[in-house]
Amino acid sequence: MERHMTLGEFIIENQKDFPYAKGELSALLSSIKLAGKMVNKSINKAGLAQILGKVGKENIQGENQAKLDVMANDVFISTLKSRGEICGIASEELEDFVAFDDDIHKEAKYVVLMDPLDGSSNIDVDITVGTIFSIYRRISPEGTRVTKEDFLQSGENQVAAGYLIYGTSTILVYTTGNGVNGFTFDPGIGSFFLSHPKITFPENGSIYSVNEGNYIHFPQGIKKLIKWMQELDKDSNRPFTARYTGSLVADFHRNMLQGGLYLYPQGSTAPKGKLRLLYECNPMAFLAEQAGGKASDGERRIMELIPSELHERAPFICGNSKMVEIAEKFIEEYRAD
Repeated sequence: MERHMTLGEFIIENQKDFPYAKGELSALLSSIKLAGKMVNKSINKAGLAQILGKVGKENIQGENQAKLDVMANDVFISTLKSRGEICGIASEELEDFVAFDDDIHKEAKYVVLMDPLDGSSNIDVDITVGTIFSIYRRISPEGTRVTKEDFLQSGENQVAAGYLIYGTSTILVYTTGNGVNGFTFDPGIGSFFLSHPKITFPENGSIYSVNEGNYIHFPQGIKKLIKWMQELDKDSNRPFTARYTGSLVADFHRNMLQGGLYLYPQGSTAPKGKLRLLYECNPMAFLAEQAGGKASDGERRIMELIPSELHERAPFICGNSKMVEIAEKFIEEYRAD
């Protein structure tokens, strides 16, 4: 019987792609793997452990925090802090970044940005959720306290990004700029195994993912695009199929494997968009491009945007290259409207 490669073995085998890292990046990815296992265990027994529901307070985004939001945030921070590879972390759940400046972190070269539990509004109804992470090399001098500028970098500077998806199986998908690979967790053995090597978007897609409940608030170009995707045209594989879960990780994962377009544009209720540039858009854009797709705010490449604040929002259009380009043309054509 064929033996599949474990995530740990894969990380070690591909360490040669990072001659400057001396093992720190590999150790950091291993820490993310460990934290993901712990969160996965908590999610699987959430009802029994009475950690469903809200905690009764809002996060910095003005959103009601779920109990699992808080748990996942704490698990990832404590796990990533314990090994000394990073000098700071920024989370969608926290107002400001957290600096690690004790002895074991003084020479740390990396910072991590994360959405510890994407799609947490789905938790109480048992719909797929995930964790999104992004890794950068610090730009401040080693040995000094990490600064906000270390986190406010363009997506082009990412050295790694990925997500864990907690669904019918738990899968870790990541890129270090050399393609995208996915690893499925075997709970019986306790290891992640390579299950989705060298993931790429299919050349054509037939799925679109958007919250059509916000249709009335969308700009005219997006409205026209949605109607175009719903029209019958056998030559262009239309009408497209609508699939939307309210979890970016779940929608992105399906669309990358099956071919599709994800849309969260700006609107009259969200003039700057809703998704966070640093915690959601940039890591997903890095993955999309490494899988042969595209990610845009409707005008510009997402990874070229320069953030000015930790919780900056951006419109987000992501998926098959052809579909993203069609979306951009609709937006441009109807911009005056």
